[in-house]
Amino acid sequence: MALAYRKQIDPDTSFAVWKIEESAEELYNQLQLKDHENSFLETLNNGKRNLHWLSTRVLLRTMLNTDQYIDCRIDEHGKPYLENLTHQISLSHSFDYAAVIISKTKAVGVDIELIKNKIERIAFKFMNKSELDFIDKQHTIEHMYICWCAKEAIYKLQGKRNVSFLDHIYLHPFPYSESGCFDAKLEIENNVTNFKVHYEKFHEYMIGYVTE
Repeated sequence: MALAYRKQIDPDTSFAVWKIEESAEELYNQLQLKDHENSFLETLNNGKRNLHWLSTRVLLRTMLNTDQYIDCRIDEHGKPYLENLTHQISLSHSFDYAAVIISKTKAVGVDIELIKNKIERIAFKFMNKSELDFIDKQHTIEHMYICWCAKEAIYKLQGKRNVSFLDHIYLHPFPYSESGCFDAKLEIENNVTNFKVHYEKFHEYMIGYVTE
């Protein structure tokens, strides 16, 4: 696995992106897995799902810089957490890359996506009219992927199911560029949480991340 990119967001928070180049066996040999993890791995088909699960765990181990066992679990809402460490984490993957964000002090969310034209056909399912109206017509696909990654990162940070990208997460208008930040909010039953979303284009991928 080759480190493709790493960024220190603040003294306690960083994220990294790795290119998945190893086989599943090579990734597996870099981990210390227990019975419940091996049992879960057996439920995954050989291929990308297997590689994605293994690669995010190897990247997590690398970022924590430890040889000790890392007990990475999933809660009842599907959010990953560390049983034996106080760090908060978020994991993502898309095709040939894995991404992990870690913080010692705050909740985090990250998303990485391969940029593909098909997003234009489903944009109305996760973007409201005011959001669709500010999309740059010269960079429609990339701009929409920023919006998707932003909403996915916020969804991962808040960590609860039954949150709608369309009905609960709102993005303030922002111009297209290959990297930047903008304001967003999560609104559920009159409870509003504001976020500053950061994003970067990385080769043919888009990355979005958010911290509490």
